[in-house]
Amino acid sequence: MENKKITKQSKSDWILRFVKGMFIGSGFILPGVSGGALAAVFGIYERIISFLAHITKNFKENVLFFIPVGLGGLTGVFLLSFAVSFLLGEFETIILWFFVGCIIGTVPALWNEAGKHGRSNKDIIILVISFIVGFLFLWQGSGLFGEVDQNFFTWMIAGGLIGLGLIVPGLSPSNFLVYMGMYKAMADGFKSLDMSVIFPIGIGGLVTVLSLSKVMDWIFNRYFAPMFHFILGIVFASTIMIVPTDYSGIGILGYLGCAVLCFLGAALGWWMSRLEERYKPEEEI
Repeated sequence: MENKKITKQSKSDWILRFVKGMFIGSGFILPGVSGGALAAVFGIYERIISFLAHITKNFKENVLFFIPVGLGGLTGVFLLSFAVSFLLGEFETIILWFFVGCIIGTVPALWNEAGKHGRSNKDIIILVISFIVGFLFLWQGSGLFGEVDQNFFTWMIAGGLIGLGLIVPGLSPSNFLVYMGMYKAMADGFKSLDMSVIFPIGIGGLVTVLSLSKVMDWIFNRYFAPMFHFILGIVFASTIMIVPTDYSGIGILGYLGCAVLCFLGAALGWWMSRLEERYKPEEEI
């Protein structure tokens, strides 16, 4: 009887990590959403960084733990690539408000995570400065990057940005890819399984994650609160940047749809952040 209970719990943990992986994967393709921030919300970010920074430590246990997360992430990216281009093309304003709502819903959990080791006035100042700098940087992003050619090297850069989205929670790589004119081509590449897009993105992401994970592990071990408040500032800045400004032709029903989808997104984000409190399979080994 006890073995059946353990097996049932193991299956539910596996499914839960797969679902979390799908949401984290969405952060690599949805503008304004950070896979790293979602990993932090779900309580597995620090374990991801610790594993990548000390990859030989508890290797087998960690690999078994992250298999459903990885499979879920790939599934999320693949499935969303079919929907994102169409929805953003046909209903951009309304869908962007849904994205904004999702981020708003996760803010309370991120705020609690940032202050779990204490919060000082210095941390608040860091948050404000990172918000201002992040906002100015994202605001001028299209001018800084412009539209770039799509080749093996630039797709590796795109992969590096996606890797940064995992390593630096709060950073949304899709924002920059939109500015660079590569976002839709990336979504189309995932949808059609175009290896000329997927392969260099994978290389760039892997190199970035493996090369920076030790740095982030060191920073979080020593400066957790300042770093997380820096991340919060970036989250707030990236959220403001995706708030729609063009409402031409949407009508009263369109405005109502924006409000409803923003509310639904916030509810979804809040529910996602509550998952960590309801289930605790992610303790350190």
